[in-house]
Amino acid sequence: MNSPVQTEGTILAIDPGREKCGVAVVGMDRAVLHREIVPTMGVAATASRLVDAYHVTQLVVGDRTAAKDVCRALAAAHIRLVPRMVDEHRSSEQARRRFFQESPPRGWRRLLPVTLLTPDRPYDDLVAVMLAERYLASKS
Repeated sequence: MNSPVQTEGTILAIDPGREKCGVAVVGMDRAVLHREIVPTMGVAATASRLVDAYHVTQLVVGDRTAAKDVCRALAAAHIRLVPRMVDEHRSSEQARRRFFQESPPRGWRRLLPVTLLTPDRPYDDLVAVMLAERYLASKS
């Protein structure tokens, strides 16, 4: 999932945050090509690297926390794509559910309702994937 691929028509989605950002590269067919979590201070360098590696054609940024700061950093890094803002409403909740679908609880934790569980790692990268999916849904 994390190796550069020659791909036509890919989306770089960013879930901006004060401390960290979720980043995902998603194909137009909704295939997840890359995802990671990076410090907010390094998101522009990461975006620049991914734009080149995956031949990104669309840039999507969540519209809530730190969105303006991230967009300014992307502009300062001379990212050639214009960010498209995507509504983040309830995206973290949906990504949390997806996290537990992808990483089901084990042991005694599987006996608890998912609503009572806390993910064992940040999942901002899944939020970025969901932002890309929302963008694609708005285009169809």
